[in-house]
Amino acid sequence: MAIQPHLDRPAFYALRRGRWRDWITLLHPPYTAWHLSYVALGAAAAPTVHVDRLLAALAAFFLAVGISAHALDELQGRPLGTDISERGLVTLAAAGLLGAVGIGLAGALTVSVTLLPFVAVGSFLVVAYNLELFEGRFHNDRWFAAAWGAFPALTGYWVNALSLDAAGVLVAAACWALSVAQRRLSTPVRELRRRTAALEGQQRMTDGHVVELSAATLAAPLDGALRALSLALPLLAAGALAVRL
Repeated sequence: MAIQPHLDRPAFYALRRGRWRDWITLLHPPYTAWHLSYVALGAAAAPTVHVDRLLAALAAFFLAVGISAHALDELQGRPLGTDISERGLVTLAAAGLLGAVGIGLAGALTVSVTLLPFVAVGSFLVVAYNLELFEGRFHNDRWFAAAWGAFPALTGYWVNALSLDAAGVLVAAACWALSVAQRRLSTPVRELRRRTAALEGQQRMTDGHVVELSAATLAAPLDGALRALSLALPLLAAGALAVRL
């Protein structure tokens, strides 16, 4: 049983391959918004929300994660199948990371030098995770949740509070768990979309009804949950900030 046509793209948000569409797909728009929401949730938990610091943190994470990390990831085996040149991906990755570091250094000079460790750790995670350095030691579900879940939330909190208390830790832990859930959903659906040539099987119900299984029927609830979560997290973050501002 061949994969149905609507699973011929590497992700539910991937556009048809070619030209400007590749650049949009590369940004992973729903996931980028999802992970930027963690920065906002961390900020919303802080005693005082400084809008200028929050906007700077969001910009830095957009450059580092939305652009640089995704460009580096595409260099590793072309998981999205884009036609963007290797030079283009390297340039994009370098520009995104340098821009994020520049924002971080500006924050260290104008807000607090305590931001420097966040700049260093964030830069390391972008490169080590996405290029699978150190034999892929940092490229696993635990580090994904720590790097793209807990760390953005902690950063969002620290940038505004310049300290850490129970509220910041709890929000970071929640974002870590949400990132774990994301991986539990996204990993099997990536296998179905990107690596499954054929799938056959049946599900026999207790009433005798038989459901024919296919890649599409297995992928649908996974993609559906990811779509819902990628909408829910930005809305939750916006609501949390609306309460605080």
